Amino acid sequence: MIDFYTWSTPNTRKISIALEEMNVPYEIKLVVLKDQQQKQPDFLKLNPNGRVPAIVDRDNGDFAVFESGAILVYLAEKTGLFLPKNTKDRSIIMQWLMWQMGGLGPMQGQANVFYRYFPERLPAVISRYQNETRRLYGVMDARLADEPYLAGEYSIADMACYPWVAQHDWSGIELGDFEHLSRWFKDVGERPAVKVGIITPEPHKSPTKPRESVKNFLMT
Repeated sequence: MIDFYTWSTPNTRKISIALEEMNVPYEIKLVVLKDQQQKQPDFLKLNPNGRVPAIVDRDNGDFAVFESGAILVYLAEKTGLFLPKNTKDRSIIMQWLMWQMGGLGPMQGQANVFYRYFPERLPAVISRYQNETRRLYGVMDARLADEPYLAGEYSIADMACYPWVAQHDWSGIELGDFEHLSRWFKDVGERPAVKVGIITPEPHKSPTKPRESVKNFLMT
């Protein structure tokens, strides 16, 4: 059994998708970001960085894992699914996973902050992060012109990227210019496990005036 410490964010949805895809039993432990529960001492014992997601594997001596990419690898190795053991195929998956963690997530995350939350409208900054996110979407689109999934076969790399692409509207970005990425987005989104994982936990309502919530958002 996995204790899954989560809130409704792209990074946490990577893990709920993986848990569903791998058919791993889990129990949701909500961490309410607006209440700063992720900064409390009990949670910091699980994740010293004070961020969601985190997991605790009860079947492995209550072993805690933090960082979404590390959790994906842990679950894949635990179950033997979506991360092959041969060096070449594993490396391809890991490259795309690291690409998401080092590029797509941070850049689109900043696009979200400045487009939706920041108290001042900074057009140059918004444009900078939206354009970089579009560039990264283009990287995916070019790759997906030759492969059905990022690493050829469906893998944890796709699980990592999908929740971010699913937020394209929230970032103010359209998918219409990305033919192959749009096809991939549709295909991945039709997987039964993804349909469940992308709304686990159920999405929480966005504030009516997002900029009023900037303090709590930026503190997460």
